[in-house]
Amino acid sequence: MAYDEYLADRVRQSLKSKAAKFIEKKMMGGLCFMVDDKMCVGIIKTDLMARISPDHYEQYLSEKGCKQMDFTGRPMKGFIMIEPTGIDMDDDLDKWVQRCLDFNPMAKSSKKK
Repeated sequence: MAYDEYLADRVRQSLKSKAAKFIEKKMMGGLCFMVDDKMCVGIIKTDLMARISPDHYEQYLSEKGCKQMDFTGRPMKGFIMIEPTGIDMDDDLDKWVQRCLDFNPMAKSSKKK
């Protein structure tokens, strides 16, 4: 299992309920949801990957189930991983998806033009 299909369905429903236009891309061994050609939220194994404002990084790390996103030995500021305990309830998942959508207009696109 590269990523949790049930969590992917829940994220899709959350994005749709917020009328967000998104596309899905398999990357980093998981699934990313792109909004406006920018990585917005994703799933790696059973964790939610949230792209959030670096201004809120420390605050969000203290929340239930949150941990640093660290693939290379250096945490990526602006990205947080949320374990299943932090997104078990739909309201919790919706909160994280909304935070990602709120930051998305300010996020830089990695798309080369």
